[in-house]
Amino acid sequence: MKLFKQYSLYLIRWQLSTPILAIVLKLLANLNTLTATIIANLIGGLIFFWIDKIIFKKKSDVPLWEIKDDTECYDCHKHTKGYRIVSWGNYDRSEDKHPQYRCKDCSINKMKTITK
Repeated sequence: MKLFKQYSLYLIRWQLSTPILAIVLKLLANLNTLTATIIANLIGGLIFFWIDKIIFKKKSDVPLWEIKDDTECYDCHKHTKGYRIVSWGNYDRSEDKHPQYRCKDCSINKMKTITK
């Protein structure tokens, strides 16, 4: 069902790109056909790359962990091996400037609080 939804959104997006690219081709009518088509496709790529990125965004069912040796647990302050969930479903801390590492027990507790 998810693939069908993505495919349907993609087909709608594809149809919406036609009038936009046609306008660009009309504006570039004084250029030769190949050059105008290349420019129109580049403009379309600049616009629709972002829309496709949203349509085909993959949400993982498996958490992506980062593990660090000898760190202090953010919750209980034990010095141990640190774990942190980088991304999992809608949870994404991949750009976190101040990552929070937790001991094994606290990381399991943190995992329970995250809604995928």
